[in-house]
Amino acid sequence: MGSSDSHSKFSTDKQDASTLVWNPHVGVWWLHTLVELSSLFLRPLLIISVYTKYFCITMAHHDMRVHDPNMDRDSYNLDNLSTQRNHHESHRPNSPSDLMSGASTDIESGTSTPTHIKDANQHPSFDIYDPNRPKLGLRQRMKHFTWAWYTLPMSTGGLSLLFFAQPNQFPGLKTIGLVIYIINLIIFTCVTTAMVSRFFLHPGTFAKSMTHPREGFFLPTFFLSVATIITSTDRYAIPKDNSNLVWAVQATFWGYLVVTLILSIGQYSYVFAAHSFSLTTMMPTWILPIFPIMLSGTIASVIAETQPHVAAVPIIVAGLTCQGLGLSVAVMMYAHMIGRLMQAGLPNREHRPGLFMCVGPPAFTALALIGMAEGLPEDIDFIQDGTFINVGMVRLMATMSAIFLWALSLWWFGIAAVAVIQSPPKYFHLGWWAMVFPNTGFTLATISIARSLGSKAIGWFATGMSIVILSAFAFIFYSHVRAVISQDIMYPGRDEDVEDH
Repeated sequence: MGSSDSHSKFSTDKQDASTLVWNPHVGVWWLHTLVELSSLFLRPLLIISVYTKYFCITMAHHDMRVHDPNMDRDSYNLDNLSTQRNHHESHRPNSPSDLMSGASTDIESGTSTPTHIKDANQHPSFDIYDPNRPKLGLRQRMKHFTWAWYTLPMSTGGLSLLFFAQPNQFPGLKTIGLVIYIINLIIFTCVTTAMVSRFFLHPGTFAKSMTHPREGFFLPTFFLSVATIITSTDRYAIPKDNSNLVWAVQATFWGYLVVTLILSIGQYSYVFAAHSFSLTTMMPTWILPIFPIMLSGTIASVIAETQPHVAAVPIIVAGLTCQGLGLSVAVMMYAHMIGRLMQAGLPNREHRPGLFMCVGPPAFTALALIGMAEGLPEDIDFIQDGTFINVGMVRLMATMSAIFLWALSLWWFGIAAVAVIQSPPKYFHLGWWAMVFPNTGFTLATISIARSLGSKAIGWFATGMSIVILSAFAFIFYSHVRAVISQDIMYPGRDEDVEDH
């Protein structure tokens, strides 16, 4: 019996063991458990490996770029832009989630550019800095003909005034200035015609251009061009003995003053209500809306000496008022500009020529003060009590104030010049004309100071400044024409109708 029991027990154990090993339900359970444990440990490793691959490839591409140690803190995204973006389009890896899912990445929507378009409907699907980018027709390009184009006639008109005011004249110099004045009238007419064509060819762009957070600030350049035309017309085209034309100039002055006063109040009121700008985005273009009303003083300084006494005094008083308003607002803007430079550093190298705009307000104020003092009648009775003011003392104070303000322009000129030389712009922008017009006012102020002091040395120094201005004008004009032909401007993303960094 013992043997039988032992055999029975052995058979039972063998049967149980067989059941434990070959039971299909138990086998499936163990297999499922093994798979779960494997996935639990392998999934994190897989994710880590994918992210590591993405990080390594991205950093490798990042380190391959060569950085200029002298580059400003904002120029990184702009340096070798075309090469960088083309390189990313062909080599940039997908994001980790796309590597796992097989989805593709939209490179264009994730790449920061120095001039990017916030409106997705206008965003080009190509690199706007690629030399082989598609060429556009004239109708398409006219959509990007911005208010900033008036910086061209504005600067040309200033150049004609500079030829007229030269302290060291030679035969034919004023004739050259007259030719430039006529050319400026043609340029102004062509630019105005092109602007009107833009608004007709592309309905809705008129309102957008005036309310745009960047292009809108260039609207005052139209009135600045008008100011140079008024002043140049008085210098070159108005006979001093023609009373009808003299009164026409006076009426034009008062009309210009009223319109620009409305502009200075209205545009700033709109900007305060509709836009929100941070201090780090402050640019000298914020000064432009106050520029036209400020040039009322400059116009007054030119036309006052040709006006009858009964009209000259009100013109000078109004001009002094507007000049004071413009300079006061500009000084307040200077505080913000210096704060921006302290906090965020110099602007992107493409915008550094705009720093020369800060040269303009004190320079044109110095020019206007001396000109208005020179235009005062000798026998002026301000308070109507028979007591005449000492015009000589007024002119002395005007000269002293002009020298005071000239030094401020010199300081801003030095800051802007060092910034541009340190990191010159790579692409042409219409903002380059800021290197001409404000510096023209700076040179004219120097000429006025030289005449007031009777200094030939300062006069020759002003002549040297004029030669530099003429050279800068020629270079920028050449660059402007070349940019139009090569479609570097009047092209999507390349003009002032896009919001910048």
